[in-house]
Amino acid sequence: MKIGIIIGSHRKISNSAKVGKYCAEALTRLFPAATTWVFDLGGNPLPLWDESIWTQDESWKKRWGPISLELKSCDAFVVVCPEYSGMAPAGLKNFFLLCSSAELGHKPGLIVSVSSGIGGSYPIVELRSSSYKNTRLNWIPDHVVVRYADAVLNSPQSVSDSDTQTRERLDYGLKLLREYSEALKLVRASGVVDPVKFPHGM
Repeated sequence: MKIGIIIGSHRKISNSAKVGKYCAEALTRLFPAATTWVFDLGGNPLPLWDESIWTQDESWKKRWGPISLELKSCDAFVVVCPEYSGMAPAGLKNFFLLCSSAELGHKPGLIVSVSSGIGGSYPIVELRSSSYKNTRLNWIPDHVVVRYADAVLNSPQSVSDSDTQTRERLDYGLKLLREYSEALKLVRASGVVDPVKFPHGM
């Protein structure tokens, strides 16, 4: 099993990256046979989508091709999304514009939103309402909100009740993600999925 961790913050040093690192380490701890691939938009900003990506433009092949191959090889995804003014960051939305069902289709995704305060719910609603249509990414019913992110996941061991609760909720979400990953392999192998005749959602 290979799980991709997409870090949606624009910042080069971010709480989202810290949360993504925790998720990668937790997956290794919980599932020693699993591998992870981390893609941090803060360190790897992508060009804005334009229609030349549809024509196999050479610049897109060079920039997006290696990322696309990694995404295709993943069985599931953790998407770490900070809340910017009550929204998902533009760079993360752009990432989903670049993806198709070839990369994400009929694979499970766990949303992990990150807030420096009590917020964090708006990006979850936004991602659930728009990012799955053409990508066919399957958001699992559970999600995680990492609140007061400055104060949690800063050391190997928990330092507070809030830190403990955050770690427990993340571990629970990752365990569920793994089970959905195994289940959705059957859907992808069923022969029912037809991305040629039905490439886009309605």
